[in-house]
Amino acid sequence: MDVTASDATTRISLQALIRLQADARALKLPSARPARARQAGLQHSSQRGRGMAFAEVRLYQPGDDIRSIDWRVTARRQAPHTKLYEEERERPVLLICDLGPTLFFASTGAFKQVRCSQLAAVLAWLALSAGDQVGGIVFNGNTLTVQRPARRKKSVLRLLDTLASQQHTSLDGSASETTLDTALAEARRVAHTGSRIFVISDFLGISRNTTSLLGALARHNSVSALRVVDPLEQELPQSGRFAVAGAEGPVWFDASSRRFQQAWREKINRHETALEECFRLSGVQATDVSTREAPAVSLKSILGPGGRIG
Repeated sequence: MDVTASDATTRISLQALIRLQADARALKLPSARPARARQAGLQHSSQRGRGMAFAEVRLYQPGDDIRSIDWRVTARRQAPHTKLYEEERERPVLLICDLGPTLFFASTGAFKQVRCSQLAAVLAWLALSAGDQVGGIVFNGNTLTVQRPARRKKSVLRLLDTLASQQHTSLDGSASETTLDTALAEARRVAHTGSRIFVISDFLGISRNTTSLLGALARHNSVSALRVVDPLEQELPQSGRFAVAGAEGPVWFDASSRRFQQAWREKINRHETALEECFRLSGVQATDVSTREAPAVSLKSILGPGGRIG
């Protein structure tokens, strides 16, 4: 592993997360890159604006715009219903950040926990500068902290402090009490309709319930998944003996073993297939972020012009 024991690679401090405000400012500068160079993922349209936010569905009343009729609800309740909208002013941005045991790892760049924290910090600064409310749900296997969206710098600083303090979960072999599913279920309770939600995780802990939980969030909110991946997880070296930390101590493997290589590829393929299906069925757009890349570099290709969060 070529990760050195420094603040920038194995653990990131509150001060370093605060300094990422400069990276957020840099992302807001005009870019000369052509529009086609941007990677699809975080926004549906580069021209999308605030507009009107969905408020509720009620019985149709004379004078209502027939274009606002909710045909699904109308069919289900056998009576015409119409959607009501309100002007969208301060849009809530909710950052769901996974700092669990599987993210205490990297073979290059920085630990996945560090990348998750950095991604959340840059997005928080971008949202605050755009006048949006910023909140977060941070979980690490033992603890889950909820911060409701607010439009205050103090709230962003409190979120960054949580990100800095909840890293380095102990790998003691005990069952995780706070999982990705737990955080997603909590997000349903916290998120207001029309929120912009980012789920930042390695998604190694998905379950049979993850798809339905993500889908429920995406039904009334704009949800994006930022999956932090390490090159070693995608492709093993062809030879050599390696040790990976596990709950019960180091786990050694021989990369030159054909049987091991085949078993590894089959496991990775099963997970990739399951994850792809999860995102497809839930309607969540996903983007991979490598541990080898600085978050500002990764976000630059998927944000809108001027660092806009779509």
